Formats: sequence, structure tokens, C-alpha cells
Amino acid sequence: MSVIQVRDLCKDYVMGTTVVRALRGVDLEIEEGEFVAIMGPSGSGKSTFMNMVGCLDRPSSGSYYLNGKEVSMFNDAELATVRNKDIGFVFQTFNLLPRTSALKNVELPLMYAGVKDRTTPAMAALERVGLRQRSDHKPNELSGGQQQRVAIARAIVNNPVIILGDEPTGNLDSRTSEEIMALFQELNRAGKTVIIVTHEQDIADHCKRIVRFRDGMIQSDERVESPVDAKEILARLPQTDQAAS
Repeated sequence: MSVIQVRDLCKDYVMGTTVVRALRGVDLEIEEGEFVAIMGPSGSGKSTFMNMVGCLDRPSSGSYYLNGKEVSMFNDAELATVRNKDIGFVFQTFNLLPRTSALKNVELPLMYAGVKDRTTPAMAALERVGLRQRSDHKPNELSGGQQQRVAIARAIVNNPVIILGDEPTGNLDSRTSEEIMALFQELNRAGKTVIIVTHEQDIADHCKRIVRFRDGMIQSDERVESPVDAKEILARLPQTDQAAS
């Protein structure tokens, strides 16, 4: 079943008297349970495409179906509901509330969804990423890898249809990046559809499919026969004091 289906997706930006065509008729389908890397140079359209997929922006033309719903036709309130319930976001800069505990950060999507008992599912999400024991810690009391794990827990707490990662390892060292990719792979093996934007080939090599953008169009779309297993890489790397736990 197609979780994401876009047809002839276009996005134009007007900058003064100039029209910038960021997306030029993109066609793409992503099936349930896939692990996809979106790559491309600056200005290729990959970030614009992710903004469309994440319902953060609207296409100029074309259609976008998410889990069978044509979200390209939704109003702002409907899009906000989709972003909260159907999509889990993981950002390069973590985007955690600095004065709030890990638990309260993870509870945020539940609060916006109107869930009354937020502690139980939020703690379960933290446990899933290995941070239950850090639930009362604030972001400045956590390592970069631990902060990203909190962000992933927040992304999965509402059981979204897809998880979108925007350069999710961009601010992390090599070992911690592997730990985060191991977590994404674990979530994918459990059935989650995971899509990440990355400019790093070694990160994309962990995915099962790599879609490359150039000049607002898809340049290539390839399946990866043997994705890199992050756990195997971690087993060969030396332990460090900064390793996420």
C-alpha cells in the first residue's frame, strides 16, 4: 500500500519579478514500511519536497495523497491535524523546549491532540528509545545523541504514519550518528515508514532506497540491496564517553 503518492507535484516561489520553480512535476510513491533517503545538492528541491510531504507547505499544483487522503486539498486546520497525528518530525537541531523535561517534551504532541493521560504513552516512547531513566532531565543535561533520542520519542509518541528526518544526524559525531541510524533502522524493522533528508552518502547507505533530486526533479531512484547495518558498525567502533545511552 502506498503511504505517500505524489503526482505532477510543482512548487513555485515568487521572488520580486522572478519565479523560482523549486519542484517541476515530481512523481513518486513510497510504500508502507520503506526506509527512504532523499538526497541532492543545495537548490535541488529536496527540502521543498520534504516540506510538501510534511504538510509544512502547499504545492502550487499537482496532488499529494498521504495514507489515501488527498492532503494537498486540506485547509490549514486539517493540515495541522495531519502534522500532529500522521507525521513524526525529527530535526537536525532537535527543536526541544530548553526549560522542559524530556518527558514534557515528548508529551507535547499528545497535548496538542487533546490526550488526557499523556504520561503513560510518553514514558513508553522514551523507553523505546532507551531514555526512560532520563525522563526528568532537561535538554542541557543531555548529550546531543540523547537529545535526538528524545526528539525521536516525541516523533513516535502519536504512532504516526511516517517519520520524517531532516538531516537528523547533522549535528552529531560519527558514533552517535550510527546510534541514531540504528534506532531508525529498529523503528523501520518494526514497521514504521521512515524518510530522511541527508547530504551524507554514508548516512543514506543505511536506507533501503535513495531518491536523488536535481533542478526540482527526481534525477534517480534506486533500491539498496544491502543497506549498512548501523549495529554492525557500532560493534566495530570504540566506546566513547559521549556515546548516547
